[in-house]
Amino acid sequence: MKDKKSNPKMIKIGLLMFVLLSFTAMISATNSHVEKWGFFSVELQGPSVGNPFTDVELSAVFKNKSSEVKVTGFYDGNGKYIVRFSPAELGKWTYETKSNATELNGKKGVLKCIKPSKINHGPIQVTDTFYLKYADGMPYFSVGTTCYAWTSQPKELQDQTINTLSTSPFNKIRMCVFPKHYIHNNNEPENFAFVHKTDSTFDFTTFDPEYWHNFEKRIVELKNLGIQADIILFHPYDKWGFAEMDSASDDRYIRYAMARLGAYENVWWSVANEFDFMTIPHKPNHRGNKKMEDWDRYLSIISKEDPYHRMVGIHNGRIWYDHTKPWVTHASVQSSKMEDGIALRDKYKKPVVFDECRYEGNIESGWGHLTAHEMTQRFWFGAVTGCYVGHGETYKDSINDILWWSKGGVLHGQSPIRIAFFKKIMEALPFSEMIPAQVDKNVFVLSKPANVYLVYAVKACPVKFTLAGSNDYKVEYIDTWNMKREVLKTVKGGEFTFDAPSDEYTLLLTAIK
Repeated sequence: MKDKKSNPKMIKIGLLMFVLLSFTAMISATNSHVEKWGFFSVELQGPSVGNPFTDVELSAVFKNKSSEVKVTGFYDGNGKYIVRFSPAELGKWTYETKSNATELNGKKGVLKCIKPSKINHGPIQVTDTFYLKYADGMPYFSVGTTCYAWTSQPKELQDQTINTLSTSPFNKIRMCVFPKHYIHNNNEPENFAFVHKTDSTFDFTTFDPEYWHNFEKRIVELKNLGIQADIILFHPYDKWGFAEMDSASDDRYIRYAMARLGAYENVWWSVANEFDFMTIPHKPNHRGNKKMEDWDRYLSIISKEDPYHRMVGIHNGRIWYDHTKPWVTHASVQSSKMEDGIALRDKYKKPVVFDECRYEGNIESGWGHLTAHEMTQRFWFGAVTGCYVGHGETYKDSINDILWWSKGGVLHGQSPIRIAFFKKIMEALPFSEMIPAQVDKNVFVLSKPANVYLVYAVKACPVKFTLAGSNDYKVEYIDTWNMKREVLKTVKGGEFTFDAPSDEYTLLLTAIK
């Protein structure tokens, strides 16, 4: 049998193909343009043997003329590895990967960060100690809602939730990575964050990419609606073992979530819902094996390793976390005492978000049967104390047991439309320049002196305070329930007196210039 002669042309083609395949990431990155605060992804093929989630380390350093950002990558299954990056500075960026796997190490590339589009305002940041804004400086007035386990529901229900949110006033949603096991929330999800083994236990060293693909899809859909995704990493309502993982599994999970999700500009981190119920289990349906030092460790991991410094909070049950600690960006609180807002601001010197002040609904639990009027008034009361407020809804569904607070779906309550009215008024005010004050037992005033005053009388009572400046002021009554504004009169600067004729009476005084 004769030896086959080598074909020089085929050898050249083979070498060219090898070079192209070897530098695919670099070539695609060279031609890549990404908006400031946008989303850039490097995808590489690497080892799939063993357990890549624990065996393979991958990161990349992104550099421009003035900055250097280290970003951790992650394994996405089927031999695919991803590094995601969100640039915060315009111009040319270069990157180089680092890995203990030869196939992933030393990959280089270039991207160009271009100006953001008109609808891209960047991630949320703290401004002037107590307030929130987008990275481009545009004010952000948080009006949140809660749908704990909506991404663990069937696809059709998840789609319905997104559709409902698209016409709602809410610009933040609290949502869990893990499913919940609790009243009105006992269904078994199709997929989980970890691989579900045949013996019904979970492999906490192996993540399930299928679950995370869907979770990411929902974050993107929320982003496109202008909604912040306040992602809850841990909670006590568990039967699967997620609340009682060991420290190594906890830390690995947090880092994986950050690597996968952190580049999305609308992500917030909420380390736990009712963290203390996981620390001190005192009810049959609460689970957890955490100590206070565990919560400090989780928060410090995020603070040190999140390259984007997203918003970070931790939500309480009965025992409050010390929100003065440096790795917490805001105080995420569960409380119905809206009158405490000013004191909480003074105590923590950070934005205060009443993420849970009970829910509008009709279930038996005391926390779940606020009237729509009560839910609406919590927003107004919280705002005049200089804080942000979150909504929730728990109306019974005797047929499908689908409550918005737990599974999403559709809203049944009467407060969202009134919260939309509230939001429109608050967004028109210079909220981040306004100072809250309690002028007497029943009267709260939020003001930018000499410009605008929002007055809230908890009870029918005399109202008395001083209007700064020499301008005249237009006095409006805000009918928070019927969603109407009525001009009552014009007054001069100086001492203002008024008799609030009913409880929860709201006035807006605006300087006439």
